[in-house]
Amino acid sequence: MKKIEDIKELEKKSNEVRKGIIEAVYNGKSGHPGGSLSIADIITVLYFNEMNINPEKPNDESRDRLVLSKGHCAPALYSALANRGFFETEELKTLRNIESRLQGHPDMKHIPGVDMTTGSLGQGLSSANGMAIAGKLDNKDYRVYCILGDGEIEEGQIWEAAMASAKYKLDNLCVIVDNNNLQIDGTIEEVMSSYPIDEKFRSFGFQVINIDGHDIEEILKAFEVAKTIKEKPTCIIAKTIKGKGIDFMENQVGWHGKAPNEEQYNQAMRQLGQS
Repeated sequence: MKKIEDIKELEKKSNEVRKGIIEAVYNGKSGHPGGSLSIADIITVLYFNEMNINPEKPNDESRDRLVLSKGHCAPALYSALANRGFFETEELKTLRNIESRLQGHPDMKHIPGVDMTTGSLGQGLSSANGMAIAGKLDNKDYRVYCILGDGEIEEGQIWEAAMASAKYKLDNLCVIVDNNNLQIDGTIEEVMSSYPIDEKFRSFGFQVINIDGHDIEEILKAFEVAKTIKEKPTCIIAKTIKGKGIDFMENQVGWHGKAPNEEQYNQAMRQLGQS
């Protein structure tokens, strides 16, 4: 499959990714729709435009890597992988089934296209660092992407890893912070404010880019700029809306980790069907 470069086509594909998220969480009767929907546009651009990947060779050593550090938002990753051809979209309906390989958090051993098993918050950037360092040691030109949650960066290991990213001048690493301002217990400010996020990453030695995480054109431009940065890692702070695309889920903390009932599922799919 060729890369999708047309913005309108990427927006349509992002809508399909959102449908897959809702389909998965509804059929699984559990999961995390809010944060999955907030990264749908970012993950669509990554898998359909930005990343050098091949569904027929999911373990190709030259491929770009993605570490979904906020692993509970696996429905977004699964939907992107399925729509990209790593497995059938029908399999999304098996989310969290005891016999399914699509468990609540990504599993690199059983799911084609998953580059890192994640779920314990705060650990993904350390893994991404390792991949980026390995790429440099092996003289590979692949890039490593790491998606963090804005609540997740309250974890201290993130900042230890950020220091390492800068120390080793990992210009093949691009961190994306999903800044939807909500975590399981409330707003970021109420729980443990990590603001100003951009100034923190800048002080840790990152090149920082602030974008609207739902504007496809801004996302594309940010990734292009990131590839030009040398001698330091890049952090894209993406301002997003939790539950984006489903009006009754948007900016509602209650949709952090629950599945829609049948009526809500139908309402959500009608909305996405009109997009």
